Amino acid sequence: MSFQDKSIECSDCGAIFTFTARENKFFASKGLTNEPRRCPQCRKAKRQQRRGLSGDWTSYVNRAMLSREYR
Repeated sequence: MSFQDKSIECSDCGAIFTFTARENKFFASKGLTNEPRRCPQCRKAKRQQRRGLSGDWTSYVNRAMLSREYR
């Protein structure tokens, strides 16, 4: 299968970013069928938003566990 670079518009900021053939091949190797909707900067921002202000995965998990304990 031949992979090619694709230009995609970010669904968050509207910027055009390139989904490279290398990234495309990596996605396919992991069984991912959808192309990314967000540019790398917006993906990073979204990831940090989910993890909380500190950006620390442990603090995110701890908050999630605490919220379950006190329901």
